[in-house]
Amino acid sequence: MEFTSQSEVAASRASIRVAALYESKTSAIIERDGPGPRVHYHTGFVDESKELPTPASMRAQLVESQERMLKYASEFWTLQSGEFRNILDVGCGLGGSAIFWAQEFDASVTAVTIAPSHLELIARFARQAGVESRVVPVLCDASAVPGERCYDAAIAIESSSLFPRRPWFQRLAGLLRSKGGVFIFDCFLERREYEEPFNHHWCAQVGTVEEYVGAAQEAGFTLAAIEDTSLRTATFWKTTLALIRAEVQETRPVASQLQTIKESFETHDLMRRGLLDGGLRQLLMTFVKP
Repeated sequence: MEFTSQSEVAASRASIRVAALYESKTSAIIERDGPGPRVHYHTGFVDESKELPTPASMRAQLVESQERMLKYASEFWTLQSGEFRNILDVGCGLGGSAIFWAQEFDASVTAVTIAPSHLELIARFARQAGVESRVVPVLCDASAVPGERCYDAAIAIESSSLFPRRPWFQRLAGLLRSKGGVFIFDCFLERREYEEPFNHHWCAQVGTVEEYVGAAQEAGFTLAAIEDTSLRTATFWKTTLALIRAEVQETRPVASQLQTIKESFETHDLMRRGLLDGGLRQLLMTFVKP
């Protein structure tokens, strides 16, 4: 008889909560960040904080900023070098980044999600983008991806904060080929007062840089590069705050919607403040397997 540890039970429950959260957000993500085929749900680089006149123009600015971030990250991670032909996109959302890697770098991408309804959406968007043969959606937990030494790179765009790092890096050690890279873009904790509100809103397990480095080293990885992009992403959250205000004025939400809007506004403002005052850090990181 096999017994399940308390940590495994807790991880399973956390995965169920994350899946439910993103299932519930799907329509809103497509409405705000669509129509696709590259639909993103992550922070972007807004280099200018000028106020735009309409919610539609603000949404377009945010989508463009997400694409700008992916292009910058690709250069930082040197994906254009041609060494990363088989990519694992972990926590891929609706497949926007996976389609980006396939289109921009002609890569073959395994797009991992834990939201069941996202499988067909990712496949549909990949067909629309003409890369259905190079983007394969897979439903599984980040620490349970099947295979051995079959990827050149694993990329996590604001998904690594959603799952335990130690088992994830241990699984990546088996999945990546020699000299393979783990490329991360995420938010990291610097001061504890940001931990609970961040985790509550995003259903996350935000970690420190030291925790990531320790988990990676235990699995045999070496930290090769790190860059702080906090100030560029703080402007993104300033823009989302302006968008929330504009949408409220445009749609006139009913009373039952106001609490959700208030909580969202407070969390977006928390992100902006944390990135400006150093309580949170938005980083690009590269880990390399020997």
